[in-house]
Amino acid sequence: MYENNHLISRLYAACKGRETDRFAQIPGRDDVSFQALFKGAEKTAAALVACGVIPGDRVAVQVEKTIESIQLYLGTVMAGGIFLPLNTAYTVSELEYFLGDATPRVLVCDPAKFDDIEAVKGDAELLTLDAAGQGTLIERRQQFDEFQTVARGANDLAAILYTSGTTGRSKGAMLSHSNLSSNSEMLREYWQFTQQDVLIHALPIFHTHGLFVATNVALLSGASVVFLPKFDADAILEAMPNATALMGVPTFYTRLLDDPRLNAERASNMRLFISGSAPLLVDTHAAWEARTGHRILERYGMTETNMSTSNPYVGERRAGTVGFPLPGVEAKVMAEGAEVPNGDTGVLWVRGANVFQGYWQMPEKTAEELMDDGWFITGDLAKIDADGYVTIVGREKDLVITGGFNVYPKEVESLIDELNGVVESAVIGVPHRDFGEAVVAVVVGTTTPDAILAALEAALAKFKQPKQVIIVDELPRNTMGKVQKKALRETYANLFQ
Repeated sequence: MYENNHLISRLYAACKGRETDRFAQIPGRDDVSFQALFKGAEKTAAALVACGVIPGDRVAVQVEKTIESIQLYLGTVMAGGIFLPLNTAYTVSELEYFLGDATPRVLVCDPAKFDDIEAVKGDAELLTLDAAGQGTLIERRQQFDEFQTVARGANDLAAILYTSGTTGRSKGAMLSHSNLSSNSEMLREYWQFTQQDVLIHALPIFHTHGLFVATNVALLSGASVVFLPKFDADAILEAMPNATALMGVPTFYTRLLDDPRLNAERASNMRLFISGSAPLLVDTHAAWEARTGHRILERYGMTETNMSTSNPYVGERRAGTVGFPLPGVEAKVMAEGAEVPNGDTGVLWVRGANVFQGYWQMPEKTAEELMDDGWFITGDLAKIDADGYVTIVGREKDLVITGGFNVYPKEVESLIDELNGVVESAVIGVPHRDFGEAVVAVVVGTTTPDAILAALEAALAKFKQPKQVIIVDELPRNTMGKVQKKALRETYANLFQ
């Protein structure tokens, strides 16, 4: 079944003979079997094709996390389309760029946003899907029963995910069927996922981590999931005694540590806690191990590469590092055109089947970052120690990662600089216990922090909005007049301590 579709055939393989077994436990809803998951995906695929979707068409999605939105992902791939998930926090003005760039055939949104999004949808057919799993998409798919999966090969595109761009323009990372399947198959083996696993799935699914790591690894291993619409400490702690694994971002672990109910007894059935998308503080590693008896497994990936490195499942999980290159992935640290010795810092390059196909409609940018021989320049500063552990020490690119989400400062600065009373601004990331990094705006001008924050509220997704605005007389500069963001980060490093 589904043999002609590279990714879908692999995601379905582990549930053969177990179709009626539970895939998802969903608070407040009936359990969903593997059979029901894929049958709903088939119906969704049929509805998309009826809307005119043909192989290679984009299906853009900005909806809440539901099992129906997972079926929309699977159904898009079944129909031969390219899945384009968009952060639910994006404002309509932000959406306009993505829709104009990707020109989707179909756009699925929350019904509450229908009227606003209709004005920027372009030629896309607009369907709805709400947090209860209802909407015009579901009404459409009820007309259909079976669907013959569209043939797609390993090199065909399965998804486009937008990531921050070095000029402030987001770039659409093109991911093939093989990019997704090979990476998840590798992670399944490396992290030893099996049919006996129960994964607590509390990550968003507009992001590589929740959609392609958590969901795909669970399906490929035939594991079941406790499917939570968002992070909920109560729900996670309730699920933990009957679960075996949790994938999260550092914020998950710091917030769970704040709850006195977290202890070794509650975590006794768990075998694996995974963290990624942002650096995990060494103190958090130590506190988690002291409370639960488990050592968090930290890994490293990017939108463009899926997962590239991981601390070992068996062996030392070294705090402060992101482990070793995964099997089949090569990594090297480069500076001034040459590979540096162990222990020296440079820019991390990676190569493997996990590396994306390039940036959508940006051949020049693709050529800058993806070499002809397959090496991808991550833009992250790193070092590799004598034992082979990779440590991410910073970012060559001017990027802030807050709560696992990327924020490109130029986008925020451009909006601030347009405001009355602003002379100039510099947006930086500073350490924050809960979010990893917090967005901070340092502004020269006669305006007030409240006025700046009020102006940004409607223009930017909440995670991009500064946690604090600081008014100063001038910004630090070097002899060439360039603003020294490193000096600003040092000055405000303890702002949230």
